[in-house]
Amino acid sequence: MRICKPNQILIMAAAMAAVLLLGSSGAWAQTGKNLTKMMIQSYDLLEAGKVDEAQKIYEQMLKEDPGNPLALNNLGAVMVKKGKYQEALAYLQQALPQAKGYKVMVNRVCEVGGVCLAFRPLQEVYGNQELEPLIRLNIQMIRGKMAAPGPGK
Repeated sequence: MRICKPNQILIMAAAMAAVLLLGSSGAWAQTGKNLTKMMIQSYDLLEAGKVDEAQKIYEQMLKEDPGNPLALNNLGAVMVKKGKYQEALAYLQQALPQAKGYKVMVNRVCEVGGVCLAFRPLQEVYGNQELEPLIRLNIQMIRGKMAAPGPGK
């Protein structure tokens, strides 16, 4: 087993980051572009009220990129739109650990039923908005909705 010195580890980490950031000809960059396109398309469908179509795209995204916190968040918003709050919470709880340090450049935000926010990215991953606090906010809003007495109670 080879042991790397701390400066070698830093150099390797910097090189890996450069490949991720600059690898426009690599498969990762192509996948990232496709996922961003899918995210935008599914958000637009959700905003237009085509919830089932949006859900199918989010689920496809998760097959290609399991644990994608933005897809999980927006799938949670789909469940809110369908009135399935427990399922929405499950998706958001799944997204939360993945969202730590995940940044997105948000283009638009759609409020779903006054309870949950879905996000339309301009760019995915390397943006300026931390996703984790937004997901935490969604979790709080859904829990609040679930705890509130229904009409006529």
